[in-house]
Amino acid sequence: MDVVLLFPGQGSQKPGMARDLVDTLPVARDTFAAVDRALGESLSTLCFDGPAEALTLTHNAQPALLAHGAAVWATVRDRVAPRVRAAAGHSLGEFTAYHAAGAADVAAAARLVRRRGELMLESGERRPGTMAAILGDVAGGIEAVCLRATGEVGCVVPANYNSPGQVVISGEVAAVERAMELAKAAGAKRAIRLNVSGAFHSPLMGPAVPGLRAALEAVEFGEPAYPVVANATAAPVGTAEEARALLVDQLTAPVRWVDCMRTAARLHPEARFVEAGPGTVLTGLLKRIVPGATGLTLGTAEEVERFVA
Repeated sequence: MDVVLLFPGQGSQKPGMARDLVDTLPVARDTFAAVDRALGESLSTLCFDGPAEALTLTHNAQPALLAHGAAVWATVRDRVAPRVRAAAGHSLGEFTAYHAAGAADVAAAARLVRRRGELMLESGERRPGTMAAILGDVAGGIEAVCLRATGEVGCVVPANYNSPGQVVISGEVAAVERAMELAKAAGAKRAIRLNVSGAFHSPLMGPAVPGLRAALEAVEFGEPAYPVVANATAAPVGTAEEARALLVDQLTAPVRWVDCMRTAARLHPEARFVEAGPGTVLTGLLKRIVPGATGLTLGTAEEVERFVA
């Protein structure tokens, strides 16, 4: 069976993540050791023991999630790689997807996403903002809500099109709060402020763009072995040059996850979607985006061992 790999983004991290993988599977242990060496610190300890507050910080969560996804991939790569037709990752997960596709080794990828997290944290401090999840249908569309709130208060934009009826907005605090009010008045079931350190995937991340571009140009980044469906365009990417450009664009562009999954399902209608990393968020979204799609989660040692048995 053909396989499409999926890698989660921020929000899926939690203390204890990947501990059982590392305790049970030598290849996973080696992957985390490589990430620790690359970063010059024990990210493993933070993943396994927390505290949650430190693990949630953007510059820690991003390499932690990459390490977990990479560890899962390392344990199943020999068995699965010949069947992989495409990959996709949600926000940070797009970097893990390129690692799995062979574009960057795990050490380089870990240093890259650590830098990305630092730049995003710095941008959040320079241009404070927030994000909110809007659940349910919004009359006239969330784009119209954001446009009105921007005209009235300040910058707010759609940041994550996660599934039908679930969109995350991002921008200046007052503008996000106004958009939440407008969305509820337009029929949204709920509007929930998120605990984040900045307005990710919005123009407020603009200050991070030059730094991430420089980091991507400095790292050895090759052609992916199979296409990665880009967050920013929902189109498959097959070259290193295009990958670098779109990973930079992703900082300020919305994550078009609904379109990404529909693209992957259209191009590979018989494929099994395999989510590699902590949690089951992407598999749950997939069921709402592409009814009937086959999804599988590989995040724990038990799941991995059952899969490779």
